[in-house]
Amino acid sequence: MPIDKFQTLISRAVPLPIENVDTDQIIPARFLKAIERKGFGDNLFRDWRYDSVNNPVKDFVLNNVTYEGKILVAGENFGSGSSREHAAWALYDYGFRVVVSSFFADIFKNNALNNGLLPVQINAEFLSEILKVIENNPMAEFKADLLEQQFTILESGSSIQFDINPYKKECLLKGYDDIDFLLSLRTKIQAFEEQE
Repeated sequence: MPIDKFQTLISRAVPLPIENVDTDQIIPARFLKAIERKGFGDNLFRDWRYDSVNNPVKDFVLNNVTYEGKILVAGENFGSGSSREHAAWALYDYGFRVVVSSFFADIFKNNALNNGLLPVQINAEFLSEILKVIENNPMAEFKADLLEQQFTILESGSSIQFDINPYKKECLLKGYDDIDFLLSLRTKIQAFEEQE
């Protein structure tokens, strides 16, 4: 499944201010049988979204029509636990393109970047500010600017810089995974080989 190019995103946001969300909560293990990246969004946060007889849990944020958008604003330590890449697949397949948190597990962060999902790590104070804005105005929009590495609350203009690995930044900007990146260098590799 191709990855969308990412440069700038302006969107509303979905608040999930829960700390220590692990990959099994993002996508439960019983849904990991498929090997393609599509269809996982249906089971994103499955055990929080649906009860034991598959009825939507009314109070869960993804079932609340008040909130929508391509940005998920999570609590601290998002993506901990097992290294399953399917967690990033599920978030991307559901429609999220950015996840904001004050801390990401390293493996989740790398899996997200490898699959077209931008993890924006910011300090706890700015995260709290974002969550308050969403609480006060669910229609509020935010801007994730990958080129400038900046996340902005549009209604106030308040913004913060975020870090990203330069190689992964280039891949996201071009819509590349690691293999696409290597294929993009084919001409240079051939020219180098011909020098010998």
